[in-house]
Amino acid sequence: MRAGGTGDDTARAGLDGTPSATSTATRQLPSGGAGRTTTPRGYTRPTAVTQPLKGMVVVLDPGHNLGNAHHTTEINRLVDIGNGRKACDTTGTATNAGYPEASYTLDVSHRVRALLQARGAKVVLTYDGDRSYGPCVDERARIGNAAHADAAISIHADGGPATGSGFHVIAPKSLHAGIADTRAIAAPSYRLATTLRGAFAAATKEHYADYLAGGTGLTVRSDLGGLNLSTVPKVFIECGNMRNAHDAGELTDPAWRQRAAQGIADGLTAFLEHAT
Repeated sequence: MRAGGTGDDTARAGLDGTPSATSTATRQLPSGGAGRTTTPRGYTRPTAVTQPLKGMVVVLDPGHNLGNAHHTTEINRLVDIGNGRKACDTTGTATNAGYPEASYTLDVSHRVRALLQARGAKVVLTYDGDRSYGPCVDERARIGNAAHADAAISIHADGGPATGSGFHVIAPKSLHAGIADTRAIAAPSYRLATTLRGAFAAATKEHYADYLAGGTGLTVRSDLGGLNLSTVPKVFIECGNMRNAHDAGELTDPAWRQRAAQGIADGLTAFLEHAT
């Protein structure tokens, strides 16, 4: 999301340990021979899908909005991001062929929502294609706070150099400046970031962004209002580089977007299961 997105300077940090994605195994009944199956004594055949996230609240924040380009005055309005002021929102980036970041983020958010709801979570979207522009970055944070989310994630795609590819996750820096106080969420957000990084890599087989210093697939930043103003564990994920031909091919492929959604859902699930 470099073009009008989360670009600018970064402070970077990374960990090598990445918890594996959580999966639910279905018990297979032993064969009874000749095409028959037998039910072991005392075994009760399951009647419902396991819901490991029952009672949990997750907020998904689809980056940008297709209508932003038609509301430049509104999205250029400066809002408080906790330690300074920044534009309400941006238009986001796009592939060279014109596929918009905002289309990607909303599509993947819908896919993630379906996966998380099947696992029992209550899922709140900061917007669902139902607004002409925005929300502003400060409102995106407030929506997560008001929902008392157990975890929140902003879904994006980057607009980096055409020669660079890969994904990365952004965690909030521990701050106590201006109205930003992320000290309580910095550590759990970092755990969420590392867990998500591992799950996304496992699901997509994608590598860490090779155009960022360090190559850890994880950065820590203090210039994003969506993180600075959050009172719940929250991260951003840049799922790939829309300006890179290889990444653009993946980001525009519905099958790959489903794998991306799987990685995000698995990362959130693993984080939430270990947070309780």
